[in-house]
Amino acid sequence: MNWFHCYRPRPYAGLRLFCFPHAGGSASFYRSWHGDAPHSVEVRAVQYPGHGDQRSAPLVDDAVHLAKLVTDAMAPLLDRPVALFGHSMGALIAYEVARALEARGRGVTHLFASGRHAPHEHRPGDTHARSDDELVDELIRLGGVERELMDDPDIRELALPAVRNDYRIDETYRHRPGGVLACPVTALLGSDDPEVTAGQAARWGELTSDRFAVRVMEGDHFYLVPRQGDVIAELSRAVAAAWPSTP
Repeated sequence: MNWFHCYRPRPYAGLRLFCFPHAGGSASFYRSWHGDAPHSVEVRAVQYPGHGDQRSAPLVDDAVHLAKLVTDAMAPLLDRPVALFGHSMGALIAYEVARALEARGRGVTHLFASGRHAPHEHRPGDTHARSDDELVDELIRLGGVERELMDDPDIRELALPAVRNDYRIDETYRHRPGGVLACPVTALLGSDDPEVTAGQAARWGELTSDRFAVRVMEGDHFYLVPRQGDVIAELSRAVAAAWPSTP
């Protein structure tokens, strides 16, 4: 299957940035990032099985297994330094991919974790087991979709299986003990995000032996949509600190 979307190939870029979508999201969420990222960065947006144009592929409902599959698929693309950016559930998958890459002896330039509490802070939930109406209410609460869209029965039939699967991934995840990451980590969040506070985001710093920072930007859980330029600028600054050839 096609694991990675790249709308703007940059064969001479010094860095590949892999972007992991939120629960129910697809690679197209990062479509505009491909052109807006610095020319020295090639964006590869991850497409989870059962999502977007890979809707016919079986869903994967375990974070560690999904991360292994993504890591395997990344192998041909590791001919240059890589950074990982994940939003919400995507931050969890990006973290597990970083762990898998380091276990294989392949370092990561930087991990960017957006809009999620740290993986070792367990927060049980049952959203994945609720009714379709309750699941839609949760999506509306977070601001990622319009209610009018989710009132369409055809849209619900297409979208909710992947959303429910991804909530199951997030809510049933259990952090495995082990060493911390060796790469820098930046946690990002919106100032009015109902899902994570700056204090909770700061706990990502317990999962790395390298540099760590928290960046708070104005907005809600999906702050990165209106603040896309600021987010990409922050990524560029952070990556340049470790990889000076990537301005």
